[in-house]
Amino acid sequence: MAIKKVLQYGDDILRQKSKEVTKVSRKIQILCEDLLDTMYAQNGVGLAAPQIGVSLRVFVIDVSNGSNEKLNPMVFINPKIIKKSGAVNSYEGCLSFPKAYTNVRRYKDVVVKALNQKGKSFVLEAKEGELLARAIQHEFDHLDGILFIDHCRNRFEADSILKENNLPPICVEKLIKEDELENEIQKQQAKKENQNEEKK
Repeated sequence: MAIKKVLQYGDDILRQKSKEVTKVSRKIQILCEDLLDTMYAQNGVGLAAPQIGVSLRVFVIDVSNGSNEKLNPMVFINPKIIKKSGAVNSYEGCLSFPKAYTNVRRYKDVVVKALNQKGKSFVLEAKEGELLARAIQHEFDHLDGILFIDHCRNRFEADSILKENNLPPICVEKLIKEDELENEIQKQQAKKENQNEEKK
């Protein structure tokens, strides 16, 4: 189909809540193809419609992109995260934030329900904080105008990374309070450190 321009952080569209898709028409199928083409061209593992300036609840993912595995494109139309549990630290970037990466909080396990490119409903479970689980949450957020930096674990570190890459600063009022997730991640890290000490 076509490779589209990816909007950068600072564009108002990235902060808007997207609209539901009322019908999986040919136009929507072309949008899905454009998202996949653009994602592959940018070497991304996910891309949401708002990132190419379309405020509709559609995103695509392919966690095999950039690896030696066979491509496995996945399309999510009108997705809903119906279950989430656990917590994990995720070192993330975003195609709308070129070269900027920071640590964010994510759920470890998620179950998502959505329509595929043919308009057929499916349910997918992604577990153990694997890339798919984190990518689903990242792309789903885009549909609600939420960006990965809103989940950052260290606001000042994230701000510094944004500044280094000539991107606008953190929007403090958009930061999401996630004490339970943060506490769980810190517990896991402390446990890991103790285990490493015992091994010495």
